[in-house]
Amino acid sequence: MANPTVATQLVQMLRDAGVQRIYGVVGDSLNPIVDAVRRTPGIEWVHVSHEEGGAFAAAAEAQVSGRLAACAGSSGPGNTHLLQGLYDAHRSGAPVLALASHVQSQELGTGFFQETHPERTFQDCSYWSELVTPRQMPQALRVAVQTAIGRRGVSVVVLPGDLAAEESGGPTVPSALVTAASPVRPVAEQVQQLADAINAARSVTLFCGAGCRDAHREVMELAGYALAPVGHALGGKEWIQYDNPYDVGMSGLLGYGAAHKATHEADLLVLLGTDFPYRNFLPQKRTAQVDAEVSHLGRRTPLEVAVHGDVGETIRALLPLLEQKTDQTFLDAMLRDHAAALEKVVSAYTRRVEKMRPIHPEYVAAQLDELAADDAVFTVDTGMCNVWAARYLTPNGRRRVIGSFRHGSMANALPHAVGAQFADPGRQVVSMSGDGGLAMLLGELITVRLHRLPVKIVLFNNASLGMVKLEMMVDGIPDYETDHEPTDFAAIATGVGIPSMRVEDPKDVRPTLEKGLAEPGPVLMEFVTDANALSIPPAITGEQIRGFARSASKTVLGGGVGKMIELARSNLRNVPRP
Repeated sequence: MANPTVATQLVQMLRDAGVQRIYGVVGDSLNPIVDAVRRTPGIEWVHVSHEEGGAFAAAAEAQVSGRLAACAGSSGPGNTHLLQGLYDAHRSGAPVLALASHVQSQELGTGFFQETHPERTFQDCSYWSELVTPRQMPQALRVAVQTAIGRRGVSVVVLPGDLAAEESGGPTVPSALVTAASPVRPVAEQVQQLADAINAARSVTLFCGAGCRDAHREVMELAGYALAPVGHALGGKEWIQYDNPYDVGMSGLLGYGAAHKATHEADLLVLLGTDFPYRNFLPQKRTAQVDAEVSHLGRRTPLEVAVHGDVGETIRALLPLLEQKTDQTFLDAMLRDHAAALEKVVSAYTRRVEKMRPIHPEYVAAQLDELAADDAVFTVDTGMCNVWAARYLTPNGRRRVIGSFRHGSMANALPHAVGAQFADPGRQVVSMSGDGGLAMLLGELITVRLHRLPVKIVLFNNASLGMVKLEMMVDGIPDYETDHEPTDFAAIATGVGIPSMRVEDPKDVRPTLEKGLAEPGPVLMEFVTDANALSIPPAITGEQIRGFARSASKTVLGGGVGKMIELARSNLRNVPRP
């Protein structure tokens, strides 16, 4: 009996590994794969408008579902279009397998039409990127699948189109697959070193990142033993900010509250599951770090203690070795500073934001936070949308916030929403899009309409590249080519077939969100916002302040931050006592 074709075997093995769909744009070198999908139950082809959008969608699906996700691109431009989305997936730790179709095998190396070298092109954004021949199947695909799942990143299978239609090198023998990576257990010596450092420190601050996922309870227990304020990076917000009596906010470019002060004034800073990249926001002094990825240890700041391990596993091993601290002077001081910092933000807001025109984007974000579902998935465009999400979305342990937080690509929010919605069709998915990001992959509106996805698109339209504008202003140079001709995106979405609403009056913000979020299908809600509503970090240099002062003034409001103030006040009153 003949072996299956490479295409048939590949598609069936992906399905058996948990892949439910492949995002892509069909093309000649992909034809055998697409036909195999058509003939294979349990897996579907999802047509997207741009391969970049397909890769972003796969990245978000993997993050929401926890399963392997897949995307594909035809030869040449078809697969090079995948790059931004695959960089995003890889740097976000999303298990994604990409199929990069190639020119006919007999033409390799001849400079043939659309010929590139995908196995080289994708090396920097994958753990595994290889050209596969029929004789290497099915073993090569098993390696690709297990690498993506086990290392939580991207694998790229490069396959010439003509070889996909050939007979594979062996039958598809059932083989056990690991579908989830196992947590890394730290060695006892490293845990003891961390315990000794915490016990000896006069004061401790915990700074948490995305690696604290599923370790909320453990982090709170550690904070209780060490009487440590707990700050977070943007990647740690959804996992650590909620139900946190030790919360001092977020540090970094988008930060707020007392996190920056707490990280710098503690005798010992403990980094938990974070590869926080901005070393100018780190104190460069006594620091310990815990991370499941060994390459993260010490690459941002010198370390006194390095622990290679999963955050939850490490803390569970650590707690029996700790001495309960009793002096909470430092913790109380940081909680007071945090509450005061938030109070200052709100007190600076002297007029009723509901009446401000143009609409303040913070107001839209705060209202969205109140009205969105308790288990909503928010996908967030890079730029000022990151700021509004970081400061005004309230995590609760069930909500998700997904963005290109490590790669920083524009245009991610809408295609991320596509993948998130496919991953969980019954869940509310909200794309917080900026006008710059939406314009860049505008065709994904067609993807949303084509598949009747009930994605809610909340568009912050200030006719400006706000984050770029801010960067210019803090550098003390005039902003240039950041503001553009206003565009009626609601009209465009309506033309695509998506019900849309355009809002210019702040009194219509909440009613529009209430109506749009309640609609059963896709909706675009466009809010014309103030291009001068920019937000600066909580800790910047004097030169940056002088540069910014030459250009604009800071705009702030209560909204979601107001809710944070209530939490901060409560924490001051109710922080657990030893």
